[in-house]
Amino acid sequence: MKTAVIGTGKTGGAVADLLGENAIRFDKDNPPKVKALKEADIAIVFVPGSAASEILELLLEAKIPAVWGTTGFKWPANLPDRVKIAGTRWVIGSNFSLGMNLVRKALSMFGDGSGLLRNPEFHIHEVHHIHKQDAPSGTALSWQDWLGKEAAISSAREGDVKGLHELHIKTEYESIYLKHEAHDRKLFAEGAIWTAKYLMENPQIDAGVYHFSSIFDQAFKKQL
Repeated sequence: MKTAVIGTGKTGGAVADLLGENAIRFDKDNPPKVKALKEADIAIVFVPGSAASEILELLLEAKIPAVWGTTGFKWPANLPDRVKIAGTRWVIGSNFSLGMNLVRKALSMFGDGSGLLRNPEFHIHEVHHIHKQDAPSGTALSWQDWLGKEAAISSAREGDVKGLHELHIKTEYESIYLKHEAHDRKLFAEGAIWTAKYLMENPQIDAGVYHFSSIFDQAFKKQL
């Protein structure tokens, strides 16, 4: 599986390292061009939101599948239609940790069950490295969505923290915590590569745009 790795920062670089000779690396010194992108089977993209629009157009023209880890970008409303017209498949995720998707299921349970608690308060706190541009993180916003409750969200940027997210549910007499901590960026790189392989191994998936969570759920049901 020849993979175009676009954006070789911290996470993109980890993707390229794990793929080894199967990675075609693109960065500011080797910017992607349509002809070169067409030589790849699929693209994995980890670029800042400010660079996403240009890459988006190149990939649509190249008509290859793509896995996007870009956050802090407002995706065009017509993107699903454009990807379908291109006859390809894209997966978008704010966090490609497979374990995080187990957390997603737990958050849904906590949100549903919190109706049994008296006056619960919800607080989500996230910590990332000092170079992360968006705050709160896309993952923190996803946690609130998965929880299904309004939650206070706080952010911190410290050192080289790979990613820490914590939910605190507080009532008058007790506290409940749920925490996920990433130890190495290879975690996210591994998940993005897993997603790319899943797309390539399941050609029956229709053209269009998918969230990483829906791809995870497909695989989750298969292994039950």
